[in-house]
Amino acid sequence: MLKVKRLSRSIIRLIVPIIVVVVLAGVSASAWLIHTSARPQAVGYLVTPAKYGLLSSRGAQVTDETWANRDGTTARGWVLRGSANSPAVILLHKFGADRSYELNLGVKLSEATNFTILMPDLRGHGESPVVEFSSFGEYESEDVLAAADYLRSLRTPEGTPLVGNKIGVYGVELGALSALRAATRDEAIAALALDSVPADSDAVISSAIGRRFPFFTSVTSRLAVAGARAYYFNGSFQNLSSCDAGKMVAGRKVLLLAGVDEPDLQASTTKLGRCMQSDPNLETKFDLSPSGYSIISSSMERSQGYEQRVIDFFRLSLGN
Repeated sequence: MLKVKRLSRSIIRLIVPIIVVVVLAGVSASAWLIHTSARPQAVGYLVTPAKYGLLSSRGAQVTDETWANRDGTTARGWVLRGSANSPAVILLHKFGADRSYELNLGVKLSEATNFTILMPDLRGHGESPVVEFSSFGEYESEDVLAAADYLRSLRTPEGTPLVGNKIGVYGVELGALSALRAATRDEAIAALALDSVPADSDAVISSAIGRRFPFFTSVTSRLAVAGARAYYFNGSFQNLSSCDAGKMVAGRKVLLLAGVDEPDLQASTTKLGRCMQSDPNLETKFDLSPSGYSIISSSMERSQGYEQRVIDFFRLSLGN
């Protein structure tokens, strides 16, 4: 019996350090993966208003603005002012992109409607981002609310409110998830055009990990998702599902878009449509080729058709 006890203690002394090392390695890997993936690789803007303005008189009217987020950080975006007391539309890009991805749509939407258009960089994105990290949808939804507050604060030179009582939001992937969550808390967001909506923030993390570390993604994505709860220890990672959020925006005008170019996002957006299928204000188009997720690399003809669909939705949903 004594020999058995001694053997057991020896085995425990041997195994426990190994377990501790494995656990510490897993925790370190999780923290590193989420820290790295929350900071998209910086790239230059595809096009700037200065260059776009050489081809478009409307594009030349775009201004670069900043405003305060609700957590005290600074937000930035391009603004294209419309007619006084008219609706406004906020355009939100996908994870890993920036506001320049929405510039062409913003200018065309302004030309067609004369609404005020706001194209912000989501936190952690764009050239030299003011806020260095993304929270995969939680802080971003707060930032959408702050952007709506900013739009409501704008005035014409005569002191008239520039933006009326209707605001629309267009978003792709992370932008769509952020827009949907924001709409659950601001009823002035009257119309939502959402393309390639992830199921939740975990799905955004998994996608970001898969693009950045394309090896053993089933393992690395799980490690990153597990680390997110600890990394965002201050409560900024609540992970409300798009389905639950969709049920909370009943009565708004909603356009759901997805395509065959991103099957996972097509599936999650289709699921969101089923969660909202009893809403008579819902429009869906799930067989785009491509969706807004990769429309930037599509042909001019397909890009124009896609943009016209979004423009028509906002013109009918927000116009008088």
